[in-house]
Amino acid sequence: MNRPYIICHMVTSIDGKVTGEFLSSPTCKKACEVYYDINRNLKSNGFICGRVTMESSFTGGYYPDLSAYQPTEKTDFIPNNLSGFYAVAFDTNGKLGWKSNKIIDPDGDPGYDGAQIIEVLSENVDERYLRYLEEMEIPYIFAGEDKIDVELALFKLKNIVGIDILLLEGGSIINGAFQRANAIDELSLIVSPVVADKNDKPLFMDSIVQDFELVKTENKDDVLILNYKRK
Repeated sequence: MNRPYIICHMVTSIDGKVTGEFLSSPTCKKACEVYYDINRNLKSNGFICGRVTMESSFTGGYYPDLSAYQPTEKTDFIPNNLSGFYAVAFDTNGKLGWKSNKIIDPDGDPGYDGAQIIEVLSENVDERYLRYLEEMEIPYIFAGEDKIDVELALFKLKNIVGIDILLLEGGSIINGAFQRANAIDELSLIVSPVVADKNDKPLFMDSIVQDFELVKTENKDDVLILNYKRK
């Protein structure tokens, strides 16, 4: 396989939603604990999230003043000091602001803390943002003109960076993009015993028909752990 093996690891409601107020409800607390425990123990080279998830979880909306940076050429930037454990940000237009080139988790969670950030970008990005990333020593790769080509991004992550396994932990949009690209090899779903609001977002946005087979189930204090593999 000429791309990393992708495991989509998510907490869901009974009705298959992955974002919404149900995630912060007391009923969902156990499911979140199970999710993070599994996340720490899954063998991978890091995780993938979209811009919205990265912003809400790690950057807090920070963005640099690009007037302080000169434009630079739109070519992949891969420094020599790669860590082997990565936080891959699918950031189409270059809107994430970082204060470090590695994830600094306030709780020191080994599933996230110290992960080296890699930005995946489209050509529709401000060249000054590229200079900012370079000065921050944050690697970046291009994968598409005005939107990210999932297959190209994964090809580069495998063949340029050397990544073999990644956890897909994004929201509906990025999950859906991976599903439509036939790039999800395994599903690790932690189902909380709660029904979400009608406006909450599903596991996959704009999904297509695809077959998976159930390979493992476990019930942990009313939290259902489901593992599927692509047929």
